[in-house]
Amino acid sequence: MSKPVKAAVFSAGSWGTAFGMVLADAGCEVVLWARRPEVADAVNSSRMNPEYFAGIELPENLRATTDPAAAAAGADFTVLSVPSQTLRGNLADWVPLLAPDTILVSLMKGVELGTAMRMTEVIEDVAKVGQDRVAVVTGPNLAREIAARMPAASVVACTEEAVAQRLQAACHTPYFRPYTNTDVVGCELGGAVKNVIGLAVGIADGMGLGDNAKGSLITRGLAETTRLGLAMGADPLTFSGLAGLGDLVATCSSPLSRNHTFGTNLGKGMTLQETIAVTRQTAEGVKSCESVLDLARRHGVDMPITETVVGIVHEGKPPVVALKELMSRSAKPERH
Repeated sequence: MSKPVKAAVFSAGSWGTAFGMVLADAGCEVVLWARRPEVADAVNSSRMNPEYFAGIELPENLRATTDPAAAAAGADFTVLSVPSQTLRGNLADWVPLLAPDTILVSLMKGVELGTAMRMTEVIEDVAKVGQDRVAVVTGPNLAREIAARMPAASVVACTEEAVAQRLQAACHTPYFRPYTNTDVVGCELGGAVKNVIGLAVGIADGMGLGDNAKGSLITRGLAETTRLGLAMGADPLTFSGLAGLGDLVATCSSPLSRNHTFGTNLGKGMTLQETIAVTRQTAEGVKSCESVLDLARRHGVDMPITETVVGIVHEGKPPVVALKELMSRSAKPERH
């Protein structure tokens, strides 16, 4: 009888916990690394993570620890679920602890500030591993719904198809359906840019601009994501799939989306600092909008919605002024 697959999940936030549940429900032995002892204690004693998922029982084959070495030991898959801008520093501390042949799995949807590197590129750089050792999980994956075991589909991407298939088998459950993809660039860009478009749609909702505006922002947001992807060598079909359109629709339409909610508060007139103060979890698009715009400029790609979000979030531009500027851009063919 083959031994169970072991997975380490760093860390015990909402998406890390939810994906840890998926892995456990699929039959893996899962160790969740928690930064705070009280979170690890709650997981082990009450079978719950009350800070994020009060009332949802965690599987028996998922346990927690505050010791990163204990979490990493013998893991077939090491899953990384920390805020994008903290990945480099955290991973540098964990690399000496990792199992020799572990597959590193990114749940993060962001682009690193300063370097404009995608998360798998940061992982390869810090851990000194090849592309065949790094995978991505992305798609329309609102953590609370998955923790409640509501139906969801996702993409597991790796340049090495066999690795993607191994991860697919390790996280396939009756409620979580993963598809494989080898277009890591496209899958990561879809996840990172949708957070920025989610902010834009949230701002529009907060301003009360209506569903026509929402539909237009989603569609044109997908267009600028695809333009960037093509410039970076991604497969354009990826953006019509779960990692592109699927994730974008979920983020732009759900009150469970952190980025949409953050944008809504800005659109209602709250300042950036006021919005940060009422937001308990990381809205990745707030920082990544700058690095996504940096990435676009490096590749000579026009991303007007992303520029507008940066103007509102980081340059103090009033949403009404930013909207007027966006709407007054010169007319173009749709396929521009």
